[in-house]
Amino acid sequence: MYKPRSIYVKVALESILNKLGLGGQSEEEDKYQEMEDLMEKKPCFVTLYKENSLRGCIGTMVPYRENLLEEIRANAISAAFNDPRFEPLKKEELEWLEISVDVLSPMEEIEDIKELDPKKYGILISDGRSQGVLLPDLEGVDSVEQQIEIAMNKAGITRQPGLVIKKFTVKRYR
Repeated sequence: MYKPRSIYVKVALESILNKLGLGGQSEEEDKYQEMEDLMEKKPCFVTLYKENSLRGCIGTMVPYRENLLEEIRANAISAAFNDPRFEPLKKEELEWLEISVDVLSPMEEIEDIKELDPKKYGILISDGRSQGVLLPDLEGVDSVEQQIEIAMNKAGITRQPGLVIKKFTVKRYR
């Protein structure tokens, strides 16, 4: 089974295991409460991979829960069991599962696409009704234009005047 290298991924994995009925309350629960970063309100994405292919990804652009600890837990469960692109995760898949947790910085609206770099910044594109999000430093996304196109396609947005693009950075944990 996957061995997390960070506390963030450990929280995500424990949440998934608990949902599958394979784990109890962590003996480190009290330690989580003492970790200052986990007690801050921050948005995050939890991404699941199976044999190096996307298996689920759910996140929040703004924090909705009490703290990052709860944000990771909720997003991990959603990525594993509620991503509409995939069937719910099964116990048998745990052997091949890998997890990453991306903790997002505050977003900044850009004035010019020259401010973007797909290796450094994620983007949120909005037309006022729909929004598309793409995390930074994704395999196969090598140009700003490609990044914008993928984010627009995800949201069903077409190029038009008035599109708002915001950028953000992430700290990625595995």
